Amino acid sequence: MSSTPREATPASIPAITRGDSLDVSNLPSYGFGTRSLMWWGTVGMCAIEGTAFAFMVVIYFYLRGQSTEWPAGRPAPDLLWGTINLGVILASAIPNYYCDRAAIAQDLPRVKFMLLLGVLCGIALCAVRWLEFTALNVRWSDGAYGSVVWMLMGLHTFNLVTDVIDTMVLAAVMYKTPLEGKRYVDVAENSGYWVFIVVTWVPIYAVVYWGARF
Repeated sequence: MSSTPREATPASIPAITRGDSLDVSNLPSYGFGTRSLMWWGTVGMCAIEGTAFAFMVVIYFYLRGQSTEWPAGRPAPDLLWGTINLGVILASAIPNYYCDRAAIAQDLPRVKFMLLLGVLCGIALCAVRWLEFTALNVRWSDGAYGSVVWMLMGLHTFNLVTDVIDTMVLAAVMYKTPLEGKRYVDVAENSGYWVFIVVTWVPIYAVVYWGARF
């Protein structure tokens, strides 16, 4: 019997190398986390804005070090509304976390509910933020102190308002049918950006409200 190996025939080729095994039409067109371009875009934006906040904090303490009186001739910001805002924004991290988990699980009813909670938290935060500006006890044009305080508050308020609007839009989109699967990715990345807003407010609150007291 000859030991010469037989020439491979189409029928003997493993199925993995056949053309139909390369069909990826059933694979999802979206992914979560690092598989999403939006995730990378969100991380990049947070890095840029986080750097801007860090620069403003450094500028705040530099100006304070150059001043003999801080704040000059003015009382420190009232603690009430800023502290309420801190409590509400920390509490908002709870529905935001569960919204992110629900989006990854593509659990539509939970996503809708958590987004609505997020919208309510966001509206409450915007209302309290308005009251915060009335209790800063300084105008933006009142010297270096007023400028740096309003800049810190203004940057964070811009992020807060834009993300609240984004959350409202996403909440409306989730009620639209048919729903594209990639919208769950949008919800997850929006939740990630809200974490950034929550985390950055803690040091900004400390600087604005306690930096002028110590």
